[in-house]
Amino acid sequence: MLQTGYVLSGLIAAAIMFLGARFWVAPAAASGDFGIADSPPLSKGFIAWLSVKGTRDIASGIFVIILMSNGSPRVLGEFMLAASLIAFGDMVAVLRSGGSRALAFGMHGLTGLVIVATGACLIVGAK
Repeated sequence: MLQTGYVLSGLIAAAIMFLGARFWVAPAAASGDFGIADSPPLSKGFIAWLSVKGTRDIASGIFVIILMSNGSPRVLGEFMLAASLIAFGDMVAVLRSGGSRALAFGMHGLTGLVIVATGACLIVGAK
């Protein structure tokens, strides 16, 4: 169970850093794929906000890697449980904007559940 938690943590870290980098490199595509309905057209200000989101995602992935290398699966698991709130918050943001329910639940909600399962694997495996 512990090994599964670490593997999933590594995959989650890599995925979130990739997605964060995408908000820097291809903000129009990343914004469109996020799922918020009626996103404004790209402007200097909107691109800056997308960069903020990208930076948050990259930093979140780095936090996971730091905690993975720390050797404390319980702390990593607790962090993952807390970090799942980001994915669930993203899901709610998409739903509140009138965005795609399938995307909200299928991408953001499912991601949140995988992060919760990862955290649970790490916490249970640490005992």
